[in-house]
Amino acid sequence: MSDETERALSSVSTDSNDKATQKGRLVVLAGPSAVGKSTVVQRLRELVPNLYFSVSVTTREPRPGEVDGRDYLFVSKPEFQRYIDNNELLEWADIHGGLQRSGTPREPVVAAMDAGRPVLVEVDLAGARQIRHSMPDAQLVFLAPPSWEILVDRLVGRGTESQEVIERRLHTALAELEAQTEFDRIIVNDDLEDAVSELISCWGIN
Repeated sequence: MSDETERALSSVSTDSNDKATQKGRLVVLAGPSAVGKSTVVQRLRELVPNLYFSVSVTTREPRPGEVDGRDYLFVSKPEFQRYIDNNELLEWADIHGGLQRSGTPREPVVAAMDAGRPVLVEVDLAGARQIRHSMPDAQLVFLAPPSWEILVDRLVGRGTESQEVIERRLHTALAELEAQTEFDRIIVNDDLEDAVSELISCWGIN
């Protein structure tokens, strides 16, 4: 087992008294940029303390304030390749033309499920498709905007990205929205509490 996997596993409780459900279930959350995934996940983690939120492994350098093992598992490119070679990732992708790689470690997710904990993995469309193949029992959830116009307003309203980046994100968002029928459940994020409540119901938690 790699040191990075051990760091991730250290956050997985196996105490049966902490089990949120009889059976740990993997829920995979995806959706376009600016749909509100981060806000939904933050609120979800406040309401479900026992939730295991998967920590991605990445080859990029840590940003200011990021903590290894909490925000990401930071590894070298050779270490990431070993993850791939050993089939230790549920999904992975080359980013920015291969300048960096990112993925979801398999072992901590499986350990959390074995412990009976609800498990959440947040990925993009390609990652969701890979997890559908690697873990067919996972429930895939698509977080959708109330409308295309609202999504555009949210994305443009950020004011942090160039027009070129916005257009690229909108192009990607359109493709993601067209693929939402591939998911087991679609949650429209027009109200935060309603969206979080519906997501929680995926684990059978009242």
